[in-house]
Amino acid sequence: MYAEDMVKQKITEHNSLTERELGAFIAETAAGLQLDGKKVLVIIPDSTRTAPMPVFYKIFHEVLGNRVKVLEYLIALGTHQPMSEEAIDRFLGRSDSGLPRYSVHNHRWNDPGQLKQIGIIEKSEIEKITGGLFGEDVVVRINKLLFDYDHILLVAPTFPHEVVGFSGGNKYFFPGVSGPEILNFFHWFGAVITNKEIIGTKYTPVRRVVDMAASMIVTPRTCYSLVVKDDGIKGVFMGSPEEAYERAAGLSATEHIRHVKNPFMKVLSRAPAMYEDVWTAGKCMYKLEPVVADGGTLIIYAPHITEVSYTHGKLIDKIGYHVRDYFLKQAEKFKHIPRGVLAHSTHVKGAGTFEGGIEIPRIEVILATQISEERCRKINLGYMNPDSINVEAWKNRENEGILYVEKAGEILYRLEDENHSR
Repeated sequence: MYAEDMVKQKITEHNSLTERELGAFIAETAAGLQLDGKKVLVIIPDSTRTAPMPVFYKIFHEVLGNRVKVLEYLIALGTHQPMSEEAIDRFLGRSDSGLPRYSVHNHRWNDPGQLKQIGIIEKSEIEKITGGLFGEDVVVRINKLLFDYDHILLVAPTFPHEVVGFSGGNKYFFPGVSGPEILNFFHWFGAVITNKEIIGTKYTPVRRVVDMAASMIVTPRTCYSLVVKDDGIKGVFMGSPEEAYERAAGLSATEHIRHVKNPFMKVLSRAPAMYEDVWTAGKCMYKLEPVVADGGTLIIYAPHITEVSYTHGKLIDKIGYHVRDYFLKQAEKFKHIPRGVLAHSTHVKGAGTFEGGIEIPRIEVILATQISEERCRKINLGYMNPDSINVEAWKNRENEGILYVEKAGEILYRLEDENHSR
């Protein structure tokens, strides 16, 4: 693990670092790593995270291509659907680049043959971390590809995150390339604490679980933590996953959190095209829930989305979207459902109560997608025809208690008078 003074960084006061600046930074920092003749695996995000991956693909080729024995990539999908070869080419910008086609692997969280158990977080530790909320052994499995290489490089964008506080760092191992046991555990742990308490907080109990699991990985690893703003790189931090994350999360807190004075009764949260289902577009709710007034409405506006979840849709159809206590107070009824799915459900539905068999959400969440009204009602969300929405009519009305967010999902909105520890 790097000492703090060994973390290297490059931050710009302008809109973004240039490709030349990024290339020089990576060349300088990688020169200090013992990579000559080694097999190197680069773990990268999938296309649901904003990052200029074509730039990094090119730079890593230029800096490492003639230096290392093997250079390959692993996509940290978590439970997202695998990317096709065509999608990977677009994402890495290599279709017509003339660059070598380094092997790119999709992580498959539900394929036992691709996973290796590296340890167990024991019940006593889980009880300490969770303050007694949970008491169980948690199996730690990870993609066994990691053990075929001499060194792992993480390229990890950092944004406020509903489960761990901020993404980045060791989160690209867990859940990025992990097995289902630990990802289901800590997603539900985060949901029990609630999105509002977790999101935008640098150090959370869930982050502690992630870091503890990552400490079991024996392969040397180095992280390039990125802070992306408007599709450009505002800052890049190189060091251990823990230390690089610490610096990046600090910058992300200044770049990715917008404070407003008053809550809004109506919010139109537009999902960018990179979110292909509600499972990923749920971020348009998570980042805005803190500024929706009690009794208010949030609309996830995504005319391009046709599916609830390509991976977990059948389970969501069975259980629907509900507030946290709906599941906590009926734990036996839902014990057969993966806890990561329960976590997604309650994150999208938001805060609320469940007393005497009656569920009362704090706000109403509406889907304006290609998903039918019948299915929206079945899964316990509101419905709106996306063709009925005139986006122009939503703009510049914040003084009226109406908010429109053009590219939702990465900027966290928070009320000015709310105090959060870092």
